[in-house]
Amino acid sequence: MDSIRHIYRIGFGPSSSHTMGPSLAAEQYKKHYPEAHSYRVTLYGSLAATGKGHLTDQAIIEMLAPKEVQFTWKPQTFLPFHPNAVTFESIDKEGNFSNEWTVYSTGGGAITDGTENRLSEKIYPLTKMTDILNWCTKNGRTFWEYVHIHESPGYLEHLTEVWEVMQQAVQSGIENEGVLPGGLNLPRKASSYFIRAQSLKDSLKSRSLVFAYALAVSEENASGGRVSTAPTCGSSGVLPAVLYHAKHAHGFSDSKITKALATAGLIGNIVKENASISGAEVGCQGEIGTACAMASAAVNQLFGGTPQQIEYAAEMGLEHHLGLTCDPIGGLVQVPCIERNAHAAARALDCNMYALLSDGKHFVSFDKIVQTMKVTGRDLPSLYRETAEGGLALFAAPDLD
Repeated sequence: MDSIRHIYRIGFGPSSSHTMGPSLAAEQYKKHYPEAHSYRVTLYGSLAATGKGHLTDQAIIEMLAPKEVQFTWKPQTFLPFHPNAVTFESIDKEGNFSNEWTVYSTGGGAITDGTENRLSEKIYPLTKMTDILNWCTKNGRTFWEYVHIHESPGYLEHLTEVWEVMQQAVQSGIENEGVLPGGLNLPRKASSYFIRAQSLKDSLKSRSLVFAYALAVSEENASGGRVSTAPTCGSSGVLPAVLYHAKHAHGFSDSKITKALATAGLIGNIVKENASISGAEVGCQGEIGTACAMASAAVNQLFGGTPQQIEYAAEMGLEHHLGLTCDPIGGLVQVPCIERNAHAAARALDCNMYALLSDGKHFVSFDKIVQTMKVTGRDLPSLYRETAEGGLALFAAPDLD
């Protein structure tokens, strides 16, 4: 598995696969062919189907500026390697095309052309939860220590920056008000939820604040604000909400939270390695489901869970999102995405408590859930995998001019 730095990528929303990934690809292409008079960009599959709603074209234009960019949209064409595909071409003054490069945005801001040898980046010898859990038991250690042993120097500094970005996104989202961009005329809710929560008591206030924190980050993401993937932009509100709540309601230190981020990153890595975190590939279960698993594991560790209980919490977080479709209205990361972040954050806290009450033993392992999610996702028709052609995107969409 890769470094957990690849699970936590800092950038601007609203989508890691549709905005951050294509932006990075455009940047790399421009470095190789800066002499081009203009560029042609062809978007395929999910990138084409929901690219305008996800601001894919704007991200690419910004990166290739000041050169002119011609776009070709092919939503019905799916290249075999991955549903999120984009081809770049250079155009000279005579209008001739050359230097074709096809790249895939595979989720969480990661890109690949499908040919590079990435074995040198694999730093974790164990990639299955069962094997890592056995290692923890044998060595008397827990998950964050497994991460600490195998990560390269500087990863703690990266996690510290990630945590700072997450906190700032919560704080900014609570302060900002108004309507989200994109045409749905969806009002921000985080600020009002935060204010109303203050009048509540005890558990109601606690749960309401978690909603507010998750909404805050998700609304910042939907507005193109600065967030950290966890594991994607579309699911970036779940983990920050849970950890921000843990810090401010229960007094956990930043050091403890950084270790919880390490464990959460490992959970996300296992899913990414053995299945997918891309909504275009496996539906929203790969995004929100993984985010809930990450948050469930992180908060369970904070509250003293054993490795077995942490694994159980993560398993529940993913299991109870199985089959979740990716059907964004208008191709925007707003409905149902923002609400899902809030509900997944609350569910993560429930998974934590359920696991803490147990002895950690349970029937279905995390590895089995990951494999089930992968198969379930591949069985979903493409219209339920981030193409905005089915589900809510079809039956609840208003007329957008």
